[in-house]
Amino acid sequence: MQGDASSSRTSSRPACACAHPATLHRHFCNDNRITSQLCYRLVSKGAFMADYQAMWKDLGMDLETHDQLCAVLPMAFGDTYLTQENRPENMAFYDFVVSEIHGVRPAELIELQKQGGKVFGTFCVFVPDEVVVACGGAVTGLCGGSQFWVPEGEKVLPSGICPLIKASLGAHFGKTCPYFSVADMYVGETTCDGKKKAYEILGADKKTYVMDVPQMKREKDIAAWKDEIALFAKEVEAETGNELTAENLARAIRTINEKRRALARVFEARKADPVPISGKDALLMMQIAFFDDPVRCAETANKLADELEARIERGEGVVPAGTKRILITGTPLAIPNWKLHHIVETSGAVVVCEEMCTGTRYFENEVDEGEGTLDGMFQALAQRYMKNNCACFTPNPGRVADVVRMAKEYKVDGVIDANLKFCTLYDVEKAPLADALAEEGIPCLGLETDYADNDAEQLRTRIGAFIEMLDA
Repeated sequence: MQGDASSSRTSSRPACACAHPATLHRHFCNDNRITSQLCYRLVSKGAFMADYQAMWKDLGMDLETHDQLCAVLPMAFGDTYLTQENRPENMAFYDFVVSEIHGVRPAELIELQKQGGKVFGTFCVFVPDEVVVACGGAVTGLCGGSQFWVPEGEKVLPSGICPLIKASLGAHFGKTCPYFSVADMYVGETTCDGKKKAYEILGADKKTYVMDVPQMKREKDIAAWKDEIALFAKEVEAETGNELTAENLARAIRTINEKRRALARVFEARKADPVPISGKDALLMMQIAFFDDPVRCAETANKLADELEARIERGEGVVPAGTKRILITGTPLAIPNWKLHHIVETSGAVVVCEEMCTGTRYFENEVDEGEGTLDGMFQALAQRYMKNNCACFTPNPGRVADVVRMAKEYKVDGVIDANLKFCTLYDVEKAPLADALAEEGIPCLGLETDYADNDAEQLRTRIGAFIEMLDA
């Protein structure tokens, strides 16, 4: 797990945590009275995820190594998040989730399994959640955002592969992430060569299903993706023992669309000046959306959006009006990767949008709810998911167009194109993206980084100079 993402500064204020998560979680959902201050007091008494040792042991986790991971999270989260001023009150829910990141949600998933449900662990936004939800299963994004897991991943992978892949396999083989342990099966996808080969390694150790994502977006490719979704549906039916019907798939499509709309409301609020929420807090909401229950995710995001819209009406922001506005694009920022946002927002600017998988690509483009047959719904799903402008596609002008469009919609002063090391796909797209932004008069800074903190000061220097240039 990362420590302070930007400097050697330490804080005596740890992350929030709750001694009795199930009770406190119900209290939050019913009464909405959890506060970050309450969570802070509890963790300061050593209550951080203290009630889950038996559950982790039952999952076969390496408790000693996992304790090392848990020991670092409170300080990292506290330094990055709880030092912010004037945070929206509804961020208390997300603080709570982080405080119980390896507790509350895994416990819910285990309860689902006891009731006969199945858990599907996914690594990518191309896997259609709707199919799993329709068959009574649950989807959880799998952890891959911490340097803590990279060394374990390098035991089975070459060092010259992206840290997201190494961290994901490290979490699996190191047995230090309950989401990997609780999943009944993994669902991968062919979005890059590194992940394709990594799934072979995972598949030798745990049931893994891989979806074949087309490389282009022609009509025949969309048709092929529709067929791939239909094949996946059969796999989900076999795993869950539940039949996929037009009725339950239509209901699941509505559920996931509602989740998308709620997340989109929060992003829409970020277009305001002054911006009513920090980029770090918006990123945290997105990261948690990948493994939270979709109905609860929509409810909590809508509550947050209500608060942000009220702030906009009052002219209230987390930074003064006129603060330099940054859009970040590039490779995904899996939890707990908060380094880049923290550096930007402690260097005099604010992040107002993320064009990436842990950003707009996750919720833009709803699935058409007008289809009445399974075949029609598979087509609607295929069309929606193929609108994701991932760098895995060739050609991929859509991503460049998206970044330019969002830069204007969010009224940004500059764009940071940040890629994880060894990600060839996004690295190659740096030049055409920078050229397109230059034509629009939008400054762009290209960066390459990983999960370690040893480049934090170099990043701070470059980002600080970029922000100063925007002021010139």
